[in-house]
Amino acid sequence: MGCDGGTIPKRHELVKGPKKVEKVDKNAELAAKWKYCALSQEKLRRPIVSCDLGRLFNKDAIIEYLLDKTAERPNIETVTHIRGIKDIKELNLIDNPEWEGERRNAKGDRYEDINCGMFICPVVGLEMNGKHRFCYLQTCGCVFSDRALKEVKTEICHKCGDPFKHEDIVYLNGSKEEGEKLREKMEAKRANAKTKKSKKSKVTEQAETVSTPAVLHPDVAGTSATSSSSEDPKSSTASGTKRSIQKMEEKSEVFKSLFTTHSSAKRTKDQTSNWVTHTPYHF
Repeated sequence: MGCDGGTIPKRHELVKGPKKVEKVDKNAELAAKWKYCALSQEKLRRPIVSCDLGRLFNKDAIIEYLLDKTAERPNIETVTHIRGIKDIKELNLIDNPEWEGERRNAKGDRYEDINCGMFICPVVGLEMNGKHRFCYLQTCGCVFSDRALKEVKTEICHKCGDPFKHEDIVYLNGSKEEGEKLREKMEAKRANAKTKKSKKSKVTEQAETVSTPAVLHPDVAGTSATSSSSEDPKSSTASGTKRSIQKMEEKSEVFKSLFTTHSSAKRTKDQTSNWVTHTPYHF
């Protein structure tokens, strides 16, 4: 069977060779990184955030992950380094006017540019499609191309004008080497923040111990109180003792007569009744 009719089989039809290594389509790989969320694998939509490693996420996907970290997700390894909402930065992106979104090539009767990106660089105008290196600033979240930062060298953001340093630049979807450098940078940053927090807590504890007074023995407290009262009589009178208005020399007699403690307000025995249990102020 198989050789009837004068057919002559070839070698590759009879001998099975090694399987060909499947290669990943570069266009599909770039689209997966720059047009889809790294966690939920859904299309990127505003608000878009990025982590210290330069990965792109939908903000709602990150919030869902932080609210429930026990849920099973296909790409959970991409967000294990995100501890809270402070570990991500919302990106300030510029829309590409040539991007048509879901309306593009609905009928399939025209050419579709796969390399067309959703966002562009506000300085140079390059599309953010993976063909060019892009980065964002951790201070303000503005996104630029690497070419813009090299051609226009400045320490102020091209878009919002906020100052930044070279350490604030994070490259988006970089290579493995760049990812390792960003991870080392992230770990060093967290270690420095931890040491600063520990030093600050020690300083506050020392300040609290200095500000709190020492507890004295009751006998010692009593002797100190008597000595202080004997040394400064004015302070003792001002602290708790009441002074009679009638003994105030700076007050006039007319002012003193307004109060019941004045001698004119006192009554004789003839003016008081035996059956009254309180002191009436009428006759």
